[in-house]
Amino acid sequence: MSKSTKEIKYPSYISPKRVPVAPPEKLVVDGQAIFGTFNAELPNMNLLELNNAPAKKNYKRYTEWEALELSFEDFTLLTAVYSTNPIGFAIFVFFDKKLGKVTHNWLKIVPRKKAFVADNLIDGITSLNAGKTNYNLVNNFSEGKAYAKASSKGKSGTIEFDVDLTNLSDPSVVSIPFDANLPLYSQKNIFSVKGHVTVNGKRYDANEKTVAIIDDHKGYYPKLAHYDWLTTMSRQEVDGEIKTIGFNLTRNQSINQDDYNENLLWLDGTSSPLPPVYFKYDENDKSIWYVKDEHGKVDLKFVMEDTFKMVLDIGIIMIKYYLPFGKVYGKVVDINDKEYVFDGTAGIGEDKTTKM
Repeated sequence: MSKSTKEIKYPSYISPKRVPVAPPEKLVVDGQAIFGTFNAELPNMNLLELNNAPAKKNYKRYTEWEALELSFEDFTLLTAVYSTNPIGFAIFVFFDKKLGKVTHNWLKIVPRKKAFVADNLIDGITSLNAGKTNYNLVNNFSEGKAYAKASSKGKSGTIEFDVDLTNLSDPSVVSIPFDANLPLYSQKNIFSVKGHVTVNGKRYDANEKTVAIIDDHKGYYPKLAHYDWLTTMSRQEVDGEIKTIGFNLTRNQSINQDDYNENLLWLDGTSSPLPPVYFKYDENDKSIWYVKDEHGKVDLKFVMEDTFKMVLDIGIIMIKYYLPFGKVYGKVVDINDKEYVFDGTAGIGEDKTTKM
């Protein structure tokens, strides 16, 4: 946090366990995961050392990815390297804001051993280099920096990007229990961007309005798992000044949503934890989500414009992954009871169900 937690008065709806504390040296100690909210990067995410089962079995259930979401004036680009048993993949999804459509996508599937997700964000590298896809994301969060360079060629043509990222936010760092010793770790930060993205020969240069989010993710999901997610990031006017604003909202299988969630509002170097939220489809229009909490602090409508879908069902493995792009309307209220209004801000969602 930009201020010490002692200087901040948290409202009663924010659990003391949602107040960030210094991270432990290791996320697993004597076979038991440490759960909580942290104010900095975790140096050693030794999640394969859980004593739930032999390490070999842990590895088979272990899932990790690092995603980079870029928001330019003309488009949103979601990219990621993903690793789980038995596969890994790199994905690029390009959403044209003016057309309101996902116009391009690239997917490169490889054996798991060829998809590398950074050990940590302090100085780790995420990469997948195979065939016509090359993806490298260098994390240097100890200095508030990251660098990404990638390219791919496929049915959608060619994509290439080269971007430098500078951190603008407090981190959202959490370790969430899905069972007594079944952890999910996640860290998210919001960044300014310098560099470019080129799609089929058309180059887009970043400017002062371009922002990005890095989403790092490691852990264990139940055999049948589901989560919903919504985020936004932009540069917009707040109290007469142009500021960076964004939020992260998720409903997953945390066994205690009040104590362990990753809901957060970002505003130019500061952050504000948010209470647990619920996702609900509009009864008459499945392209509309409502995201709300029980304290009147989150009251949002997400209007989808287009959705990228990835569906795989081979019996023992099932993935239903829906990635909608659209616009966000409504309000979010911070811990100081200040209201922030969203009126058509670009948003990205996820509706994901897996059986492993």
